Amino acid sequence: MLDVCLLGCGGMLPLPKRFLTSLLVRHAGKSILIDCGESTQVALHLCGWSVKQIDHILITHFHGDHVVGLPGLFMTMGNNGRTEPVHIWGNPGLQRILDGLLVVCPQLPFSIICHDITECGYQFQAGALQVQAVPVEHRIPCVSYSLSLPRAGKFDAVRAKAQNIPLQYWAALQRGETVTDGEQRYYPEQVLGDPRRGLKITYATDCRPSRELVALAQNSDLFVAEGLYGDIQKQPGAAEKGHMVYAEAAKMAADAQVGQLWLTHYSPAMIDPEEHLPAAQELFPNTKCGSNLMTCTLKFQDV
Repeated sequence: MLDVCLLGCGGMLPLPKRFLTSLLVRHAGKSILIDCGESTQVALHLCGWSVKQIDHILITHFHGDHVVGLPGLFMTMGNNGRTEPVHIWGNPGLQRILDGLLVVCPQLPFSIICHDITECGYQFQAGALQVQAVPVEHRIPCVSYSLSLPRAGKFDAVRAKAQNIPLQYWAALQRGETVTDGEQRYYPEQVLGDPRRGLKITYATDCRPSRELVALAQNSDLFVAEGLYGDIQKQPGAAEKGHMVYAEAAKMAADAQVGQLWLTHYSPAMIDPEEHLPAAQELFPNTKCGSNLMTCTLKFQDV
């Protein structure tokens, strides 16, 4: 299963009751953080999930409301006993951005390993999760991410018995591990069925709709997407700034056949995000307005 927390739902600047948009995804005690604005650390403390367990940080782009919270977060992680390396991913130029930000915290007790996303459809592993990044249209280079947790096929005890595989190796094979017993080797594919449907989250802020983004979000259990404005009349202004409105995010959710859509990254000028929610729900019924510390747990389907 995957635990998900939308740490904030604002764009551009933090407000007293609206933190900047950031997402925290937790699996097996380890976490992945997407974006880190200046209020993200406050939200992390309120969330209650350990900052020490953040192994990977994914950055969509280098605007301040998505990166300037990194120095404070790194210092807090160090003060909480973090010594293992932290991996951070983003567009080329990430190291230059970090070098500037880390001037104020030059003596961290852990290393920071930068990874440049160099191609469309760039894929990498973040713990047990498979991550894919695609470029999206914004005023500066920006990427959106999907995070997938694969699920192996069912363990077939009948097949294991028929092949005389010792019982003590069944658990390891079920975990996908190859087992060696003297000169004999046992492989997971000997006892596992076809892979089952896993879990998938897609995160897209500061961007325009695109076919590539719909493809990235295809069949996601959760699609977290920006809605800078709810009023469709403000779409031209949003497009000029490289952003989306509710209706555009909802249409992509429908086209991608996702499970649910959380809207986020609201303009500070939008006082009541819920006001225009019904119009978005007409396009995609399972649409929700994101809010600070909104959480859910995604679980495997019993198939």
